[in-house]
Amino acid sequence: MQSFTTSGLEPHRRLAYWNARAGESFSPLVSDPADLRSFHGSIERTAIGDLSLAEACSEAQTVRHSRAHVARTRGSLFFLLLQLAGESRNRQDGREAFLRPGDFTLCDSTRQYDILFPGANRMLVLGIPEAQLRRQIACPESLVAVPVPAGSGVAALLSRFLRSFWVACHQDLDPDAAARVTVAILDLVGAAYAQVPRAPCERSSVASAQRIRILNHIQAHLHDPQLTPTRVARSCRITPRYLHHLFAGSEETVGRYLLRRRLEECARALVVPVQLGRTVAEIAFDHGFNSPAHFGRVFRRKFGVTPREYRELHAAAGRA
Repeated sequence: MQSFTTSGLEPHRRLAYWNARAGESFSPLVSDPADLRSFHGSIERTAIGDLSLAEACSEAQTVRHSRAHVARTRGSLFFLLLQLAGESRNRQDGREAFLRPGDFTLCDSTRQYDILFPGANRMLVLGIPEAQLRRQIACPESLVAVPVPAGSGVAALLSRFLRSFWVACHQDLDPDAAARVTVAILDLVGAAYAQVPRAPCERSSVASAQRIRILNHIQAHLHDPQLTPTRVARSCRITPRYLHHLFAGSEETVGRYLLRRRLEECARALVVPVQLGRTVAEIAFDHGFNSPAHFGRVFRRKFGVTPREYRELHAAAGRA
């Protein structure tokens, strides 16, 4: 068992240390803490045969695994993310899994992902090599960012088993016995996901790959005010009609998805400490909006308050 913590480090060294240790434990990433001055985090990790198991504790932050991080990722791993305490929003391939304690979801290290932790949290992360997971789940990429509530059935059994096993790992568990337990863990993962519906957009492997490429392109160009569904289609070398066809099984059109992601990124930027000196208009322009008035209208429609009120409400909550 290995342990890492930012406790005892000077504030200006904590984030770099955290990013390095988290990148080693999971996959290359960058953390964007809600409050850089008070941010703390800790990681405990161990290996169990070919699997890895780690508990990450931290204050509020957003974790990003970008295209550059994907290029530096070694090996193909899927992570089963089990929320132990607090809450998280896990985003990949245009989907979002909101987790409460006991719930879990899958994440693919070979593609971009974001994890938002709105407050203090604890998460247990099971790393599974792709080849091993595919023996249990035929198409795991169709299940990333699909939330699995641990209320009953095999999902509840898997959630309880992993938490109990993690406790046992701290009690000098025999290595040979621990390695044999991995068989049971993988069987439980397969059984838990056997009842989970695949994402409706996954009609074929080709369509799935195209949609992932489109979502990654949108994420990388959210700041571009000229980014429209037509421009997305042209950049991805498909027709606008086919672009809309790929999103036909989703809950939102490509245009609504683009707007939602821009608004979410603006909302995050409005309350990040390092952006507090910037105006609402500057943040809106940074994320592809070219009219402050239009930005204010669509922001209020989504969040129920103006951008300025949103920033003030979060500032007041931070002082409380």
